[in-house]
Amino acid sequence: MNASFMNMVAKDIVVLLRVAMGWLFFYAGITKVLDPEWSAAGYLANAKTFSDFFAYLASPANIGWVNLANEWGLTLLGISLLLGLGVRVSSMLGAALMMLYYLPLLEFPRVGAHSYIVDDHIVYALVLIFFAAVRAGRMFGLDAKIKKSPRIL
Repeated sequence: MNASFMNMVAKDIVVLLRVAMGWLFFYAGITKVLDPEWSAAGYLANAKTFSDFFAYLASPANIGWVNLANEWGLTLLGISLLLGLGVRVSSMLGAALMMLYYLPLLEFPRVGAHSYIVDDHIVYALVLIFFAAVRAGRMFGLDAKIKKSPRIL
């Protein structure tokens, strides 16, 4: 196989991965937005690491904006990845969000019941960082159409 063909296949795989991850995040977010009973309070209150910090986020004074940021952060990250719009920025913010999901579960070296140091949140964060690094939004995405700010997009 020649290098040009391999490059084309690699770009197609990045696009498919970006769209799949976009759907995953969009669905995770929109189901929270549409569920008036959903709250991150329980997840945060049971944090194993940095429990004081996460308890502060779960407090009645903060849980409203925390829930809003969580619901809409996931939803907008999903839309960004699906459309290939603002992928560098949204991917870096999404990677930070994944770390905020990871830390409450961490009881070093265990992460939850089924992981040892690395869990799905770490994998998602790495994929999002990869998207930012390769400018995945410029591969069959709207970022290719909007190159006004090359440092951001």
